[in-house]
Amino acid sequence: QVQLAESGGGSVQAGGSLRLSCPASGYICMAWFRQAPGKEREAVAGIDSDGYVSYAASVKGRFTISQDNAKNTLYLQMDSLKPEDTAVYYCAADYGSGCPNLRPRFWGQGTQVTVSS
Repeated sequence: QVQLAESGGGSVQAGGSLRLSCPASGYICMAWFRQAPGKEREAVAGIDSDGYVSYAASVKGRFTISQDNAKNTLYLQMDSLKPEDTAVYYCAADYGSGCPNLRPRFWGQGTQVTVSS
């Protein structure tokens, strides 16, 4: 059974930074999603096995997705955080291509990120 587990969430003031981590290896596509209260889950960033990355317009230039193949870990570096970034953040992955546009099949339980003004 595939298990993904995010870590690194927490509370930070606006303008601060956090780095999320998710041990994951062997996937063709990995991504970060988030879901704020009362809103739909949305894709934040994705990366495929060729290293191609994509970002939601709302986080481009502030967030960086990366993977450390030596540590088999997916990261999301979040800088210049805003209150509207407050959400539960999920690590997701798939053995097929196309994510995050195509919803990945495997998900973590989520980690809370809270940004105060």
